[in-house]
Amino acid sequence: MFDLAKLPLSWGDGLILFFALAIGHAFADFAWQSQFMATNKNRHLVPKDTDTGKPSSMWIHVLTAHSLVHAGCVWIILGSLKMAWLLALAEFILHWFIDLVKCDGKTDFNADQALHYLSKAAYVVAIWAAWVH
Repeated sequence: MFDLAKLPLSWGDGLILFFALAIGHAFADFAWQSQFMATNKNRHLVPKDTDTGKPSSMWIHVLTAHSLVHAGCVWIILGSLKMAWLLALAEFILHWFIDLVKCDGKTDFNADQALHYLSKAAYVVAIWAAWVH
């Protein structure tokens, strides 16, 4: 791999970095996401609270945990960057809201995945342009 501490990135290094982030996304969104997590991150699918009849607040914790796994992947992959934490935080926030919108039925699976990969591309552009170092 290349050293992210030596910026700016070449185009080739940017493509390799995007590929690494895409692999991290595939692990976090498919291999490491259990059926429990896939179902219970959706507030429309969680069990109802027996007292109020409203959806249990469990979905907030599950969606947050899922988004933290994604943020962790980004942080590990970009770990040699001084500001890797910032892109990991961006990943956490973006992933949380992108999945929330999908769970609410406002996007479909393909749009959801496209938004996730566009996020990764934006991180690479931010590093390549030296907005984040």
